Amino acid sequence: MNISTTTLEQISNLQLDKARPLLLCDVDEVVVHFLQGLESWLDRNGLWLDPASFALNGNIKHKHDNQPLEEEKVGPAIMSFFEELTQTLEVIEGAVPALQALSEHGEIVMLSNLPSQFRAERIENLASHGLTFPLVTNSGPKGPAIAKIASEHTAPVVFIDDHTGYLKSASEHMPDANLVHFMQDERFGRHVEHEPYIHHRTDNWPDAHRHIETVFTGSRAID
Repeated sequence: MNISTTTLEQISNLQLDKARPLLLCDVDEVVVHFLQGLESWLDRNGLWLDPASFALNGNIKHKHDNQPLEEEKVGPAIMSFFEELTQTLEVIEGAVPALQALSEHGEIVMLSNLPSQFRAERIENLASHGLTFPLVTNSGPKGPAIAKIASEHTAPVVFIDDHTGYLKSASEHMPDANLVHFMQDERFGRHVEHEPYIHHRTDNWPDAHRHIETVFTGSRAID
């Protein structure tokens, strides 16, 4: 499995009860408003985000002529955004009470493809919203990290993310995991098809909470 040494070290430091259900939870656009924060940053820097597709390349555009930001500048722009605003991102409605309630039934690990140099800022931001669950920063597909974290769990494992690529990776590396596709911004969700490997798709936390809790407790059939 291709996992960075930084991610492996963070995984090795996790202290989880392997007999309890496990929720692996993405952060950007699942727990905090990445796009809302990004659009605010872009606006202050003479740019805007066109929701023409589920992508950043080609959709970040200059205000003055509506031309796409040059591809080689997209990565640096996102890094500048993370550097300036990671600590201040707003939480998505319902995420905090749902995660706190789910923690009564199982273990929760935040799994984010945030550049690792901003991990401390993300931990601080999540803590400011009352979320102090362990955070693992990953790079590339998430399936290998998910399989590593959940390798010895004997209870149900759930992975929630907004990105179908990461969910597909999870389905390949951890086929027993229950996969939840969370798309709260319909401007972009409308571009993403319902994939057959996903067990549940939702746009809000009360619904996600109900589904994950039933998987954790086995109280009814999985959607």
